[in-house]
This record gives sequence, C-alpha cells and structure tokens, in this order.
Amino acid sequence: MSPEATSPRSVLVTGGNRGIGLAIAKAFLANGDKVAVTYRTPTDLPEGILGVQADVTDEASIDAAFKAVEEANGPVEVLVANAGITKDTLLLRMSEDDFTSVLDTNLTGAFRVVKRAARGMIRLRKGRVILISSVSGLYGAPGQINYSASKAGLVGLARSYSRELGSRGITANVVAPGFINTDMTAELPEETQKDYLSRVPAGRFAEAEEVANVVRWVASDEAAYITGAVIPVDGGLGMGH
Repeated sequence: MSPEATSPRSVLVTGGNRGIGLAIAKAFLANGDKVAVTYRTPTDLPEGILGVQADVTDEASIDAAFKAVEEANGPVEVLVANAGITKDTLLLRMSEDDFTSVLDTNLTGAFRVVKRAARGMIRLRKGRVILISSVSGLYGAPGQINYSASKAGLVGLARSYSRELGSRGITANVVAPGFINTDMTAELPEETQKDYLSRVPAGRFAEAEEVANVVRWVASDEAAYITGAVIPVDGGLGMGH
C-alpha cells in the first residue's frame, strides 16, 4: 500500500465500470483500498472491485447501492462522482429533454450520491468527495451547452458542500479532465483529432491513469487541507478558466 493510505478505506466510484471511472477504481485498488463501482449495464470488472448496479437518476436505486457497499466494505469514506452522459447538439437544435436529462444525470445525479454519502461521512467525521467535471465546464464547448452547464454546476456543488461540512473533516474537490485517450477519441476522424491536439499546449491527449492519479492524491491524507478546489488535468487546454 502506498503511503497515502494509512488503512484500507471504503471507496465508491459512480460510473466506474469503464473509461476514466474504471482507471480511478483501479488506482484506489492498487492503493490498498476497498473499492466499489456503480454501473448501469453489467460489465466484467477486475478482481477485487465490487460492482453494484445503480441509476444515479433514481434516489431509491442510489440508496440500495450504498447499502450494498456499506454492507460489503463499510461506510463510504471516499466518493468519486464520475457518472455522466452527453447529448451533444447545437443550442437551436437542442430539445428541452436533451438539456434536462444531461443535467439530471451529471449534476443532480452527483447531488444524489453526495447527499447519500454525507450521512456516513458526518458520523465518521471524515470523508473525501471528488466530483469529475470537464474542461468543457470551465472553458465552454460548442454543441455542449447541456454538458458544459452540468459540469460547471459541480463547482458550485463542491464549494457549497465544503462550506457546510468542512469542519467535520470532509473535503470536496473537483477534478476537470481535458481530452483523454479513450475508445471514443480513437474513433474520431484524424482531422478532428489534429484540431483538438492543436489546442493542447502539452501536445498530446492524457491517459485515463493520469486523471486517476490526481483523484487518488486529492483523496489522500496529503491533500487534507485542500477543499473547494478545481484541479485541471488538461495539458494546459483550459488554463485560466
């Protein structure tokens, strides 16, 4: 176990069955923690990671998932709110459902899991909440008014949560990834990939593990005095935003 974790903690990552969420779950598992993930559709998970089916748009589903995790691993001490969806289209083509459904999953969904996790964290008088935002939430992106609004809202959620519960040993921070090497980015046309890369000062996309390492660190004892912060992992794409 790395020096960041003094004893195994109960960690829950929403939407942790693939992509960045799975990389985050693996990072905590490698750290010696007891890791659970939520998913909507069943998938194979690495040995040692507990999978719990849940829908972040359904409060009862979230409560059931937390009960299952609490029974298996104990009260959740580290929550990573990562579950999210996109429904990209330009404003004038965007339906109200395109907007509200993305907000309900990405922002209200984060509210639901954070609220449920708070119960146990308040009793323990400790906890780490990390909300996975996006450079789009700070920088803006055409065709993503719904997604950008939902991801920007996480900043206000984390900062208000910090002011309410900071005195109880609980921190809440936002990690904002930029372009990440995933199956989705690999399928983009070559010209589109070149256009995206031209905007990134680092000159490359990030690996999911690079985001996961930052999340793991901000949940560590070393970061105990950091709360209400927005930490970009974007190669400089959104600097100043």
